[in-house]
Amino acid sequence: MIDTAFLITSFVTLFVIIDPIGLMPVFLALTQGMTSKQRRAIAIRASITGIGILAVFALFGESVLGFIGISMPAFRVAGGILLFLTALDMLFERRTARRQHQGDEIAPEDDPSVFPMAIPLIAGPGSIATVILLTGQHPGIEGFASVMAIVVAVIALMLGMFSISGALERLLGPVGINVATRLLGMLLAALSVQFVLDGLSAFGFAS
Repeated sequence: MIDTAFLITSFVTLFVIIDPIGLMPVFLALTQGMTSKQRRAIAIRASITGIGILAVFALFGESVLGFIGISMPAFRVAGGILLFLTALDMLFERRTARRQHQGDEIAPEDDPSVFPMAIPLIAGPGSIATVILLTGQHPGIEGFASVMAIVVAVIALMLGMFSISGALERLLGPVGINVATRLLGMLLAALSVQFVLDGLSAFGFAS
């Protein structure tokens, strides 16, 4: 029987790691200029993809990475590099410039639902490591079901926060969105560097 303390601790841990509150303005910046329908579709795809990835790692844990010879520190470094590329796009408004020539249609390469929303912002090294740890504390189908129920609950809260992102955009206006996008780009760049440093530290290359 899964105790209540484990469920509460798991929820708080995953909520902090996934950080739905922090992802809301990032989602707003990544979907700048899109319609409510487009944003809703992107949010749903990102959520389903993130849940699926976390479910795989909750089931198979480190054996998934170990099978193909990838360590968690290496995964963290790779996620940091990919996130840094997105931060550059936000800083120099490359995504906005591309959308001005695309109208209402979103090009596949400009759809942020899988990258960077699902990977690595939702299902990143931190959340992957967390589900591996939590399911390891309670092996078996009951532990897996409990952890995945908590993952779904956290991501459902995230979807609710994403649903009000349009109102936030109208409140800030074009200038406010531009400023927020640049600031979030800086924060994402710093976060990506931290990912890389954490990975290198695990390898013994940095303190």
